[in-house]
Amino acid sequence: QVQLVESGGGLVQTGGSLRLSCAASGGTFSSYTMGWFRQAPGKEREFVAVIKWTGDSTYYADSAKGRFTISRDNAKNTVDLQMNSLKPEDTAAYYCAVGRLLSMFPRVIITTPSNYNYWGQGTQVTVSS
Repeated sequence: QVQLVESGGGLVQTGGSLRLSCAASGGTFSSYTMGWFRQAPGKEREFVAVIKWTGDSTYYADSAKGRFTISRDNAKNTVDLQMNSLKPEDTAAYYCAVGRLLSMFPRVIITTPSNYNYWGQGTQVTVSS
């Protein structure tokens, strides 16, 4: 049984930092693309960042670029998201996602939630203004 468990969410002030972690179990995910999405109340799920299964290629939403860093440890089946310079608009439930994607292109495929096979339960990030 595959499980993805996120942790590290919390309440921070504008400009603060958080590090999210996702631990995958129930399988080996070295060949899976892993990413992070977020969803605020009343809004659709939004792509944040993704990392290729090899770990040598990443892609970020424009809103995350320069502030967030995604990384993975295939030996531990984990993927992290370091978030710096947080803004109130970053407030959302953050979800870890795993999918067997052929490549990092086209971007529309990589950033679409329905293309991912497994999801975590989410961890709440709240950034106060």
